[in-house]
Amino acid sequence: MNGDNLFSEALMADPHKGYRKLRSAGPVHQGLTPDGEPVWVITRYAEAREALTDPRFSLDKANARTSGEYQSSMPPELDAHLLNMDAPDHTRLRSLVAKAFTPRRVEDLRPRIQHRVNKLIDSAPAPEADLMAALAEPLPMTVICELLGIPAADRPNFRSWTNSLMSPRPGAAAESRAAMRSMHQFLIDVLARKRRHPTDDLLSALLASHDEHDQLTEAELVSLSFLLLFAGYDNAVHLIGNAIAALLLRPQHITSLRTGELSPRLVIEETLRWNPPFPLGVRRFALENLTIGDAAIPAGGRIWVALISANRDEAFFENPDDFNPHRVPAHLSFGHGTHYCLGAPLARLEAEITLTTLVRRRTRLALATQPEELMWWPSFHKRGLRSLPVRW
Repeated sequence: MNGDNLFSEALMADPHKGYRKLRSAGPVHQGLTPDGEPVWVITRYAEAREALTDPRFSLDKANARTSGEYQSSMPPELDAHLLNMDAPDHTRLRSLVAKAFTPRRVEDLRPRIQHRVNKLIDSAPAPEADLMAALAEPLPMTVICELLGIPAADRPNFRSWTNSLMSPRPGAAAESRAAMRSMHQFLIDVLARKRRHPTDDLLSALLASHDEHDQLTEAELVSLSFLLLFAGYDNAVHLIGNAIAALLLRPQHITSLRTGELSPRLVIEETLRWNPPFPLGVRRFALENLTIGDAAIPAGGRIWVALISANRDEAFFENPDDFNPHRVPAHLSFGHGTHYCLGAPLARLEAEITLTTLVRRRTRLALATQPEELMWWPSFHKRGLRSLPVRW
């Protein structure tokens, strides 16, 4: 595989078709990022699952052979977070926030999330609406900001920052850094106010860990705040959007959801397998020379695990291109092992409440455009819709 294939507009427009070809050719492929950095991409399920827990891979970019500039590094002020760390630092930071995302703590948010979903549906235009703008985007932003303790008046335009951070265009690194600087300054200001006036929220708890218990450095405090806000938003947006789109293309599943014959949780798990919002796992770096399949990866080489490809591996899933919510969930979209996504219970709950409420309250729900006219973000870092026009 060459860089043109991995980062081409054709693959971003139809990643499932492109990765199907790559899987058939082998489990690992070497390419170049648009900025000329070498990268190895793992495309098959068995190799992907093993790589996610392989101790020979590190998330710490200090182990990179190359600069890691392209979409892989943050400015120092935002770099000290969980996706750039190995044990023991990763273990220490994860333990500070894990208790806020346990299934029980997340389930306690159900009434609040249900209230938000109801309000968003009530306020959406009719008889047609864009469900991305009306529902999928504002819900996760509201939920994560309330959890962190960021007042509504202090929420800037995260949508534009997110789009800049996830841009696939060559040369977009400068734009991404500008967005990160804006987010960094915003978080500095928010944390300063929290120091003066702490409240019962996650950012205030992290501040106490830093100021009172010396469990976090200043860089870790800001970086972790950034990660929680960013990761708690974009992936949840597109999980909701992708799940609704999958249902709209299969009205029989909407009927089954409405009658209770089909669990929304099964729809969510199949969406995560069939069209995950985060196509590539967090980049990793080889700690030693190693071989996967026929690919020789040098120490310091950068590895991406193509979750979107592994989840449709014909060797593991029967009829993988079919959307079948009755499968036994076995996807890798939230990762595997030590770095399994902390926010998975929250993303699942947001999507579950949204789907259940939407199909029951809007009985005429239908796609308001042709399926081939749905517009996807041109990015290899995320798989999500620009808009989702519906009639209801």
